[in-house]
Amino acid sequence: MNNNKVVLAFSGGLDTSYCVKYLKEEKGLEVYSVLVNTGGFSEEELQEIEQRAYSLGVKEHQTLDETEAYYQSSLKYLIFGNVLKNNTYPLSVSAERVTQAMAIARHAKAVGAAYVAHGSTGAGNDQVRFDMIFHIMIPEVQILTPIRDNKLSREQEIAYLKQHGVEVDFKKAQYSINKGIWGTSVGGKETLTSHLPLPEEAYPTEVTKQTPERITLVFEQGELVGLNDTPYATPVAAIQALQEIVAPFGIGRDIHVGDTIIGIKGRVGFEAAAPMVIIKAHHTLEKHVLTKWQLYWKEQLATFYGNWLHEGQFIDPVMRNLETFLADTQQNVTGKVHLLLAPYRFQVEGIESEHDLMSSKFGSYGEMNNAWSGDDVKGFAKIFGNQAMMYHKINGTEF
Repeated sequence: MNNNKVVLAFSGGLDTSYCVKYLKEEKGLEVYSVLVNTGGFSEEELQEIEQRAYSLGVKEHQTLDETEAYYQSSLKYLIFGNVLKNNTYPLSVSAERVTQAMAIARHAKAVGAAYVAHGSTGAGNDQVRFDMIFHIMIPEVQILTPIRDNKLSREQEIAYLKQHGVEVDFKKAQYSINKGIWGTSVGGKETLTSHLPLPEEAYPTEVTKQTPERITLVFEQGELVGLNDTPYATPVAAIQALQEIVAPFGIGRDIHVGDTIIGIKGRVGFEAAAPMVIIKAHHTLEKHVLTKWQLYWKEQLATFYGNWLHEGQFIDPVMRNLETFLADTQQNVTGKVHLLLAPYRFQVEGIESEHDLMSSKFGSYGEMNNAWSGDDVKGFAKIFGNQAMMYHKINGTEF
């Protein structure tokens, strides 16, 4: 093990750029920067980030593509569970952090680093997610966190970089951007308040589509496999294609308010066009093909699954148990979902599925029935209330 090597989780943003300079100049370490791509970067962006890393003085830079692994290990279960944290946030960043931390831990072991570093502050969730995974997977490697340890503001980071000859685009540096296949988080001065919205320019995707259009999502056993008449080789490819279609409408923008792992309230903006469309479309399809109690238990267990993943507890074996349940519920979640896309909104218009339980063979809701008589319902209604009737009679309840 080389005691001078540090593997740094690097995104090319302000925090990790500061970390490169600090670890090299102040700690005298050889910096091995690693970007773990979870589907949020184009080839051009990856090249720009690599160039930035070398311009900052890293010894070596590596890009690890974990997009497919991320989908298979986490994302598909978030779709199966229709997971939205606090009914709002599709875990755009929180879910991918475990995948990234595990990849970085493996890389630190592979290069024989004595240190591993990340750019988390002392107030957010990422510090816990990264530290916890590192403690489990590479307990012999020391964790360095310059931003957290030095209690730095973004202004102080910018000033330090300028002192070391690094030019910083202050306008871009005003916002912390984290990109992945399941959405992009946006943090800035507005999200430090409880009342200010993010301005239009804070969101990375510009709204360029104004004319509404229709789209059909094709699901097979809960996974997105096609758009309109186009099949895709993998769900990852389908998600990325959907993002290109939907994001220019400005769909999927919101601000999430949640409870951090360390107990304080946090507020973050995000844009997650494809995730929001997929989750709502998938949920609608499920409401047609699953039974009442399948839907009920899915919701309970999926909420826990999302919360536990959000808090970095992916390695807990209970997560494998829940994934088995979620996957088993998807056997009949196959069909088409039709949607209308418009600026800043979308609408699920309907579904088609051979497993649709809303079948006219048995009756039409509120109109007629074919499989039972009115007398059957009269008797059922009387029996269905038996226990409540006995309780109130025995206990002398007055209404």
